[in-house]
Amino acid sequence: MNHNLNGPPTGERYAWYVVLVLMLAYTLSFVDRQILGLLVQPIRSEFGISDTQIGLLQGLSFALFYTVLGLPMGWLVDRFSRRNLIAGGVALWSLMTAVCGVATSYSGLFAARVGVGVGEAALSPAAFSMISDYFRRERLGIALSVYAMGVFIGAGLAFIVGGAVVDAVTKLPPMEIFGLGALSAWRLTFLIVGAPGLLLALVIWRLREPLRRGVMQSAGAEPAQPRVAEVMAMVRARRGAFGGITLAMAAHAICMYSVFAWMPTVFIRRFGWSPGEAGLALGLVVLFCGCAGMVLGGWLTDRWQANGRSDAALRVGTLGALLTVGAGVVAPVIATPFWVVLCLAPLLFGLALPVGSLFAALQLIFPNQARGLASALFLCVISLVGISLGPLIPGVMNDRWLGGGAGIAPALAITIGVAAVLMAIVLWASRSAYRQQRQRCDQEIAVSA
Repeated sequence: MNHNLNGPPTGERYAWYVVLVLMLAYTLSFVDRQILGLLVQPIRSEFGISDTQIGLLQGLSFALFYTVLGLPMGWLVDRFSRRNLIAGGVALWSLMTAVCGVATSYSGLFAARVGVGVGEAALSPAAFSMISDYFRRERLGIALSVYAMGVFIGAGLAFIVGGAVVDAVTKLPPMEIFGLGALSAWRLTFLIVGAPGLLLALVIWRLREPLRRGVMQSAGAEPAQPRVAEVMAMVRARRGAFGGITLAMAAHAICMYSVFAWMPTVFIRRFGWSPGEAGLALGLVVLFCGCAGMVLGGWLTDRWQANGRSDAALRVGTLGALLTVGAGVVAPVIATPFWVVLCLAPLLFGLALPVGSLFAALQLIFPNQARGLASALFLCVISLVGISLGPLIPGVMNDRWLGGGAGIAPALAITIGVAAVLMAIVLWASRSAYRQQRQRCDQEIAVSA
């Protein structure tokens, strides 16, 4: 096993292949997760539910077991084959996405969405750990940014392809599917988007598991394997940096998931667009501006870091939060659809800018054997706060105070503005703690190597 902190990983070309495969998995996870945003109207009509219940369906149902299983999944990541965990997770969430299409009640659909969250809990902790072992730390920012592009590629494709599918199948009568009976348009959509993940699971199962790098040693020759209590002690010792990044990314998740959950509905309710029209407009902005922000954020972080700014990721995150505030409070409420789409460009660019960089920043303050559990705890908080509250807050605000219907637009603007301001303040305030705790981790690994 290679314990050199900056030693080169084996086969950089293969390492990038792994990143691209994992990015594709992340992409499919977001297609499966976000397709519901285009199916709000038919699901509401069939089950007779409110915007608040839709918000629960898009957020809490997914986040519930995603967070509950996240911590034990992180424990498994630090001890067992990360490749196999990812392959199993992809197969499970894809199957459960298809099950959404045959749910016969709101509670059944809620349960299927819980299953999607269970499968997706395996992906990111294991992917962060694998990618950190395939790349030097000087390249980790861009590598994890490319992986995290799956968020915006997946959401963009969910809106573009999903919207087109919804428009196409809504013009058809319910279709008879062998063994399932007659299925309506929104149900067919879930079946269509769930199928590709089962094939991808086989591709992931064929990947090579990398050697673990940047490990702490025990008193003997073998790497130390810290117990859960010891990892939690590491987290507490790094609470300034870990807590700051986690709280900031929870606020970021509130912004992002509120946009993904409700922006298609803003177009549909305010301007009378079809799901296909809303999906195409939003999807193109998400796809191009999101990916551009992700790449630039990773590149900028690596460049600033090479120039001696070890807190570069937090600086990039602050910049992204400020862009999000400026565009996010305007985009949902501006008067014409052209200007709404135009304002969405800097909003999505700002949301994308810090994601991969802050994922990488978290890996650099923990030794290898603690990264899986630390990442799972990080994702647990983000999911519980961001994924649950992002879709829920605008829905509740609209139902209770803004009169329903088109009131979802100001509810969305308020949600984004408050959360993005919080993100900027927390990241800027956490820079000093991050610098100190990253230096401390470097010393711990160097001493034990």
